[in-house]
Amino acid sequence: MKFDMGRAWSEATALLGANKELLAVIAGIFIFLPNLALAMLVPDMMQGPAEVDPENPMATMQAFYAENGIWFFLLAIVQAVGSLSLIAMLHDRRPTVGEAIRTGLVTLLPYLAAQLIVVLGLAIVLGVPVGLAAGVGGAALGVIVGLIAAIALIYIMVKVSLVSPEMVLGGTLNPIAALRNSWRLTKGNSLRLFAFYLLLGIGVAVVAMVIGMVSGLFVAMLGQNTAGLLIGGALNGVLAAIWSVLIVCVIAAVYKQLSGPSTEAVSETFE
Repeated sequence: MKFDMGRAWSEATALLGANKELLAVIAGIFIFLPNLALAMLVPDMMQGPAEVDPENPMATMQAFYAENGIWFFLLAIVQAVGSLSLIAMLHDRRPTVGEAIRTGLVTLLPYLAAQLIVVLGLAIVLGVPVGLAAGVGGAALGVIVGLIAAIALIYIMVKVSLVSPEMVLGGTLNPIAALRNSWRLTKGNSLRLFAFYLLLGIGVAVVAMVIGMVSGLFVAMLGQNTAGLLIGGALNGVLAAIWSVLIVCVIAAVYKQLSGPSTEAVSETFE
C-alpha cells in the first residue's frame, strides 16, 4: 500500500477531533504535570546552568545533566507511559481512560526493550564503523562515514517509527516481532514517511521556537522565583502536551493506513 500524506493528516486531525477531551486528560496527567514539576525541581532547566565555563561549556552541560539525570529519566518514563496510553485511546474499540492507562503500563517494558534493541543495534551497526573510520583513516574519512551513518540512522528510525502503535493497537508485545512488523509496514514508503515526518517536525519546531521565546521572556522578566518557574513550566508543559497528542495521532493514523482496518473497524462497518 502506498502511503498517502494527505490522507494521513486528515485522519490524524479526525482522530484528534473525535478524542480531544480524553486525550487532553491523559496528556495533562502524563505530559503537562510532569513537565511543570520538572521546572520546579530543576529551575536551571528553563535557562540552562547558571554558571557556564566559557573554556569548557560542554563539561558544564554534562555536569548539569549528570546532577539532574534522575529527574530527566523519571520524566522520560512517565512520558513514555503517557504516549502509549494516548495511542491506546485511539484504538477502534474505544477504551476508557483507565483502560488506556493500563494498556500503557502493560506495554511500557516491551516498548523499552524494543528501544534498547534499536539503540544497541545502531551502536554496533553504525557507531563501530564510524569509530573505526575515524581511528584508521583520520578525521576526513570519519566525517564521510559519519554522514553515511547519519543517512542510515534516519532511514532506520523511519522504519521503526511504527513500533509503538504496533504494540498498542496491533497487540504485538514481543519487541522483536513489533520491530519486524514496523519494518514490514513501512516497506516501499520510507521516503514518503520521511518527507511527512520532516514537514511535521519543521512545523512543530517553528511553533516550539516561538513558544520557547515567550516562555524564556516570562522567566527572564519574573526571574528564578516561583511565579516565573510556574509560568515557564506551564508553557513548556502545554507545548509538550500538544506535541505529544499531535505526534500520537499522526503515528496512529499512519499505522492504521498502512496496516489496514482493524477487526473492530470492520465489524462496525457491517453493523
